[in-house]
Amino acid sequence: MQLMATTVIGRLVSEGETTPAQGLPILPNIGELIVGFIAFAILFVIVWKKVVPNLEKAFAERAAAIEGGIRNAEEAQAQAAAALEQYQAQLREARTEAAKIRDEAKEQGSAIIAEMREQAQAEANRITETAHKQIDAERRQAVVSLRGEVGRLSTDLASRIVGESLHDEVRQKGLVERFLAELESGAIRPEKVGTDSAGAGA
Repeated sequence: MQLMATTVIGRLVSEGETTPAQGLPILPNIGELIVGFIAFAILFVIVWKKVVPNLEKAFAERAAAIEGGIRNAEEAQAQAAAALEQYQAQLREARTEAAKIRDEAKEQGSAIIAEMREQAQAEANRITETAHKQIDAERRQAVVSLRGEVGRLSTDLASRIVGESLHDEVRQKGLVERFLAELESGAIRPEKVGTDSAGAGA
């Protein structure tokens, strides 16, 4: 712009169309310059008094909001970190508790199995003892029955050999008891009928 003004002034001076007395056409009038300066000063004061404080206030509010947001973000981050640590602690505690419960369950299971084994063994012993008692009772009953049967057969056999009746109760009982006692002591040995017959035949 100055180059243009200088070119225009140089051209006017060289052509002789204007003189220094008339003044330069691009220079402002003093009155206009004063009015412009006053208007600029008024505008500057208005901007300085009204616009700048509002801008500074808005800037301060914006800065406070940003700082508050940063502070809130930091607090939220701290709370999130604390919550994460608490969650991890609860998770570790839950895992420890689960392991403890699992171990207790294993111990209880082992105790229950041992108790059931003991109960089964006791029941087996009781059944075995009952079976032994029953077998002993049946054996005693069989012995008594066999003794009676042997006594009756012996009495019948002796009656046939002797030729008189031996069915008298006292006599029969004495004979039977004596015969069984001698049989148990080994004084009487039963002989095979087939052997006797073979010996007699010879």
